[in-house]
Amino acid sequence: MTHSHSATGGTLAMIHTVAGLIPEFEALASTYFPDWQRFNMLDESLLRLTIRDDDLSPQTMRRMTGLVWSAVDAGATAVVVTCSSLGPAVDAAQALCPVPLLRIDQGMAQEAVAAGPRIGVLATLRTTLAPTSDLIARTATQTGDPCDITPALVDGAFGCLGRGDVASHDRLVAEALLALAPQVDVIVLAQASMARALDRVKDRIGPRLVLTSPDSGFRYLQAKLA
Repeated sequence: MTHSHSATGGTLAMIHTVAGLIPEFEALASTYFPDWQRFNMLDESLLRLTIRDDDLSPQTMRRMTGLVWSAVDAGATAVVVTCSSLGPAVDAAQALCPVPLLRIDQGMAQEAVAAGPRIGVLATLRTTLAPTSDLIARTATQTGDPCDITPALVDGAFGCLGRGDVASHDRLVAEALLALAPQVDVIVLAQASMARALDRVKDRIGPRLVLTSPDSGFRYLQAKLA
């Protein structure tokens, strides 16, 4: 099924699980889709239950799909899900969705395998680490690029974020970035909330490419919908 939407005049729906990241995605949407209307949908329980279950349950997948259909009913001509932990649910719904439906980390996976072959995946949640690593591996298979993935979990960082201790979260992520950098060609930050920590160590990890899902995701989305 092919969709042709010009880059002008569509309506973009963004489905979020973290309220604090909405302003960042709003800024990206206005940069990449200045002529589009847009609206946000937020359901924090989708991520919270996934963390509690340590897995993306069929029920949570079904509930996310409900939000996608609600967005389409509200007039969305494209939908992006900004939470990487929900990636497998997006994959499952794509074939049935009447408008382009994208996961935020799709663009990042493509840029990573192009930059590879040694790809480090850094996450603060186990529920994000697996789907992101899996997406990169599948993308490499599709493109025929060699790919050797080194996953790394930043223990304790997400808990800091939950308690509002942003400084400790950023410090832990920055330390993990520095430790992972010598082992790989490119580093993927599996969660949008980690992008801020990159600023602390950018100059210390040398020319190594570090990819964040919001920027890569919107670049990909723009190309896809153009």
